[in-house]
Amino acid sequence: MDPQSILEKKKILVVDDEPDVLDTLEELLYMCVVDKAAGFDEAVRLLRNKTYDAAILDIMGVKGYDLLKITHRLDIPALMLTAHALTPDNLKISIEQGADAYVPKDKLADIPLYVADILNARQEGKRTHVRWFSLLKPIFDKLFGENWRKKDRDFWDKFDEKQMSARDDIQKMD
Repeated sequence: MDPQSILEKKKILVVDDEPDVLDTLEELLYMCVVDKAAGFDEAVRLLRNKTYDAAILDIMGVKGYDLLKITHRLDIPALMLTAHALTPDNLKISIEQGADAYVPKDKLADIPLYVADILNARQEGKRTHVRWFSLLKPIFDKLFGENWRKKDRDFWDKFDEKQMSARDDIQKMD
């Protein structure tokens, strides 16, 4: 998967209440057409008037979960980007509400890879969490503690089953 070619000229909505994060995302996604919104109302206005290939949504400060519901209804792949809401509960909520990925802000430099991954999965007709979660699980384990998934064991067992199925599908394509 070549992130550069997948992202070329894709329309991306970026929503964050921190201007420096918006500017950094715009720079990192230079190959895309990026619209920036600093708040919920501005993001809703853009979603009403334009179409997007993907959205990057902060959770705190911009009503990220409300925006996730909107992007999910519009079938726009959404990546949740967070620093302050970096918890196992928010990760689970993001997945349950239809987020295609959940990325800590300290992994901002890798955002083209994660956006390309969710777009690639959608092109293949999948809503898979395999690549981003595989890459970030060691970080989640370190941040949340080795047994962080025990609290919601049923949810994570089902999630793992979907992961295994998606991995098998990917391996069959190779």
